[in-house]
Formats: sequence, C-alpha cells, structure tokens
Amino acid sequence: MTDEFTTQIYYEDDVDESYLENTTVAVLGYGSQGHAHALNMKESGVDVLVGLRENSSSRKAAEEEGLEVGTPAEVAAQAEIISVLVPDTVQPAVYEEIEPHLEEGDTLQFAHGLNIHYNQITPPEHVDVTMVAPKSPGHLVRRNYVNDEGTPGLLAVYQDTTGDAVQRGLAYAKAIGCARAGVLETTFQEEVETDLFGEQVVLCGGVTSLVKHGYETLVDAGYSPEAAYFECMNELKLIVDLMYEGGLSEMWDSVSDTAEYGGLTRGDRVIDDNARENMEEILEEVQSGEFAREWILENQAGRPSYTQIRQAEKDHDIEEVGERLRDLYSWSESDGEEDETPEVPADD
Repeated sequence: MTDEFTTQIYYEDDVDESYLENTTVAVLGYGSQGHAHALNMKESGVDVLVGLRENSSSRKAAEEEGLEVGTPAEVAAQAEIISVLVPDTVQPAVYEEIEPHLEEGDTLQFAHGLNIHYNQITPPEHVDVTMVAPKSPGHLVRRNYVNDEGTPGLLAVYQDTTGDAVQRGLAYAKAIGCARAGVLETTFQEEVETDLFGEQVVLCGGVTSLVKHGYETLVDAGYSPEAAYFECMNELKLIVDLMYEGGLSEMWDSVSDTAEYGGLTRGDRVIDDNARENMEEILEEVQSGEFAREWILENQAGRPSYTQIRQAEKDHDIEEVGERLRDLYSWSESDGEEDETPEVPADD
C-alpha cells in the first residue's frame, strides 16, 4: 500500500489470494466486462460459472472457451460470489431471479454501482455487497491480462456483513488482473456520481459535442468536410494519447509553440464559465438522482427519446465523411491485415 495519494491504492502484494480458495464465482453476463472477468479468473485458477439466459446468443461463445454455463439462478445457487455484469437496465430483473439464492455470507458484486446507489436493487442484510470496477472496456481488460499487463480498477464496499469484503474484493481484483496496475479504494456513491458526470460532460457527451460543433463551424465557413474531419476528429486521438501518456504537460510539450499558444489563449473562450455552470447543473442532476430517474423512465417507456437521438447522431454528416476517410486510411496503412481485436458479444 502507498501513502503518496489521498486515495488508498492496493497492489498484488497487498492481496491474500486465499480468500478465493474453495470459492465459486458466478459471472452474470458474457459481454464486454463479463467475458473478460470470467476468462481472466478461469486462467487465474478460480472456479468460475457463467450465468446467461436460456436463449442467450453468448452461450456458445462461453462454452467454447470451456466455461460452465447455466441460468443466472442456477449459477447463483452454486456460487459464493455473484458478480452482476449485465447492463444496468437489466440488472433489477436479473436480481429478482437470483435473490432467493443469496445465502448468508455470500458476496453480491457489481462493476458499476448505479442500481445500488439509486435504490433499484435492495440487497439482503446477510450478504456482502462490493464493487470491483476495471477502469477500461472489457476487451482491454482481457488483452492486458493475456499480455501480462494490468488494468487499473476500483474497489468499493457497500455492505460488509462477513468482515472479509475488502479482502475478497481484492482477491477478485487480482484474479482479473487489476492488482497488477493498482486498485483504488472508493465508495459506491463516488464511483457512480463521478462516472456518470465524466461520461456526460467529458468522455462521451462533451467530446462528441465539441467535435461536431467544430466540424460544423468549419464546413459552414466553406472548408471541405474532409479537412474539417481530419482537424476536428481524426487528430483528436493523437492529442488524447499524449495526455494519457504524460498528462497535459506532455501534450503541450509535444505540439508546436503555435498550437500551444493558440490552445492556451483560446481554449477557455470555448469552454468558458457558462460551460462550467452547465457542468455543475449536470452534476447536480446526477447527485440528486434526477438523471437516474429520467433514464429509468425512458427505459420503461420503450426508449423513444433515446432511439430518436441515437439515430440522429448516426445520421450526422461527420459519420458519412469519416466512414469514407477511415476506409481509405485503413486500406493504406494496414495493407489488408486482419484486425486482431477479438469480437466481443453483446452484454446479456
């Protein structure tokens, strides 16, 4: 453990693997996270079961990897740790199936705390409730494990009935490869609220909106869609990679003086105090549960707004231009080589 950060961080030397000895883990779902958790634990020597619907399209993929598959209720009845890795919107219904099979001392585990934090799932008092959340898409969790590398993760304890919740969670985190990189201690509330906020204002919502507005501004001013695409979309990865590798300073040191001066003097004119105020409003919606209630009602209504907005995003001109350019770029760079990224089934 280290005292260099305000957040407690655990590494492999902090983990007692005996907390998974003679323990069966049920992984519910075999999508992005589910397949990575199940396969990594299997290769770490953990007894793993996979819980999927009878008609799940992922059953064949899991069985072909040598995993034992049953329904969520069947595998929950056999396991001491039940890891719920189906989509947030499906979790309450799946929980109803497994709840009768949660025995005293079992661990009910999640990779995202939305349903616990916003009271869509109310666990019984006789089980531990934890969260082990890799901070990466599942296919990278799997790839890093196979390459003997790690993926940073979060550990949170909502309910510690046995007194062993932290150690069990750390053992699980090590089995899927997170302890190689570091496991940060957090809470369900902090994970959910920061995750939703980050997705909405920066990672998914803010970035895509910024890219589209930049693209539209250039095209409306008479510049070619191709030039606008490369400047506002394609080069974004280069900048993000620099920030990922060495922070903002690494990025500023790597770009030209002209780019640095222009960015430092103009960036805050785009993302100004009004944008900050909007961010604070969005954070309040997350903290109050307003966003969660809106999302729950949207799903109960059959996702009408979500479907319409999603289609409008797909129909944006930048997507058509980008598809044409990426095909050209891929052809010239890869020379027809196959993509080695494995196909990951949808979450079940």
